[in-house]
Amino acid sequence: MHGLNPPQREAVRYLDGPLLVLAGAGSGKTRVITQKIAYLLGECGMAPQHVVAITFTNKAAREMRERAAKLIGERAQEAGISTFHALGAKFLRMEARAIGLKPGFSILDASDTATLFGELLKDADKARVKAIQQRISLWKNALLGPDAVAPADDLEAGAQRVYAEYERTLKAYQAVDFDDLIMKPVQLLEQDEEVAQRWRSRIWHLLVDEYQDTNRCQNRLMRLLTGERAAFTAVGDDDQSIYAWRGADVENLRQLQVDFPRLKVIKLEQNYRSTTRILKAANSVIKNNPKLFDKKLWSDKGHGDAIRVMACRDDAHEAEWVVTRLMAHKFETRGRWRDYAILYRGNHQARLFEQQLRAHKVPYVLSGGQSFFDKSEIKDVTSYLRLLANQDDDPAFIRAATTPKRGIGGTTLEALGQAAGRRHIGLFAAIFAPGIELELKPAPLAALREFGNFINRMEYRAQKEPAGQVLDDLLKAIGYEAWLFETLDAKDAEARWANLRDFAGWLANKGEEEKKNLLELAQTVALISMLDKQDENMDVVQLATLHAAKGLEFRHVHLVGVEEGNLPHRESIDAGNIEEERRLMYVGITRAQLSLNVSWCARRKQGREIVERAASRFIAEMGDELKHEGGAASPAPSFDKAAGNAKLANFKALLGRGAG
Repeated sequence: MHGLNPPQREAVRYLDGPLLVLAGAGSGKTRVITQKIAYLLGECGMAPQHVVAITFTNKAAREMRERAAKLIGERAQEAGISTFHALGAKFLRMEARAIGLKPGFSILDASDTATLFGELLKDADKARVKAIQQRISLWKNALLGPDAVAPADDLEAGAQRVYAEYERTLKAYQAVDFDDLIMKPVQLLEQDEEVAQRWRSRIWHLLVDEYQDTNRCQNRLMRLLTGERAAFTAVGDDDQSIYAWRGADVENLRQLQVDFPRLKVIKLEQNYRSTTRILKAANSVIKNNPKLFDKKLWSDKGHGDAIRVMACRDDAHEAEWVVTRLMAHKFETRGRWRDYAILYRGNHQARLFEQQLRAHKVPYVLSGGQSFFDKSEIKDVTSYLRLLANQDDDPAFIRAATTPKRGIGGTTLEALGQAAGRRHIGLFAAIFAPGIELELKPAPLAALREFGNFINRMEYRAQKEPAGQVLDDLLKAIGYEAWLFETLDAKDAEARWANLRDFAGWLANKGEEEKKNLLELAQTVALISMLDKQDENMDVVQLATLHAAKGLEFRHVHLVGVEEGNLPHRESIDAGNIEEERRLMYVGITRAQLSLNVSWCARRKQGREIVERAASRFIAEMGDELKHEGGAASPAPSFDKAAGNAKLANFKALLGRGAG
């Protein structure tokens, strides 16, 4: 408990009933969760398998495991620390038979399901397909099946029709999507009391991180797993609830007090991240929202630098001002690039900042960029792994059978699909079905059977041999490296092959560490949203949306495009939903540790038009301790590299004289 403040200590030790820890931004919530895991396993003597902690990202789960291991050693690795989706996948593996799935079912990611929806909605444009996919996802998160939906408009009526067909297709593929990983466990726990009691007897204490981000389905899962004992610790902050658009429901926090009259509420209000000035501005903004729970962040980190508010002429001027200001500040303070972040409301705002950073040779990284697992070369190889684990996975079959090209084309696959449909079996099973010789031409059937026999041989080996060895042999056998260099230019082929070598090495290590064969690893790959390739210690400026920046912190933050119509967003203004936009502003302000710069534009380019803009109402809400700069005629600051180098030379000379 050393180093914990009194409310943190109380939150760690409290076990007399359900607990809600209201953890303000930067108040040490991860520390409280990991200390509580250590307390339960150490002083309370609980076995690791009886303690379960759930969070939203692989990164957060990994950080919890690492911190808990530092406190109590290897026993922490045995505790159930995972994401909601990983817990759901584990549940479904163990209870697959009760749900009508085989243990080797496939987990389809967003691009797999997008392909499925594209096939189900052949005549629809991409925007409609995406809108229907999102609507069905929200229905699943709200625990609504196809029959329970009451369509409100034409889009929803179309989505409802597709929903039932989509579910039938998933069942035929022996596959689930990400939403099913929560929805199906909830349905089984509600329907089967024996299963529910078995899981409740396993979980003696459940910890849930970022509770304000839970949707109805996740909230229900937590209730069902804890049952009447309600032995849980929920950690959250109503002021940081910014994901309503993807189904998160801040009402889950309010409802806790209704559902659990014995609920203990502990507030963490001491902030360990930011200066008093930054927190004062954050408190000043968020007090304009109606409060679920009253709390006020405070800090002992000193008053800090003034918050600058820059009024820029237009968006080009803003990008120039931010980057030159950032460079000058880094030079003056002798800081690192990774100390700086540029945060914005929407991804479209990044382009001008990227151009300026590249022009000045400033290294940067775009947060929320393409996931490692979304790269085509990784998806190509994971399609083979998915097929090894589940031969009914038709999307994986189609991708693997046609990449690299092996004489199996669209016409062959269409004929195979029709033959499989008539027999009510999957594509892979259809290759070896009796009578298939009468329906497919000899050459393509020979190619299909050669492919099928290869997969069968690999599946046999994958159960018995080390994962790394089998994967290496698979890559050699399909000639993937040669195919890359034949079809792409050398530089692109080299980059993709390097990614695959990284992936193969990572999977081999994971197999050794977790004592899993390739089939078992194949089933977890879809759950990993990003291989941790990006070194967090890289010395680069971070560009990120406010949604992507949640949970992060930076010494110096530039919060850009803070205008009416942008932050708050025009759609939110029209819908009268300013509260979540205000929470987004609050999240942006509280990312900053030492300095905060806010900028807005008098005019902004929108398509081919120049649109007049006004400063966001949130700037006025930050209080009167702001340093306003700029205006319509304000020039961007200049960063004179020669003068900077001269200053640095003088500084070094002074140091040299001092040392002498």
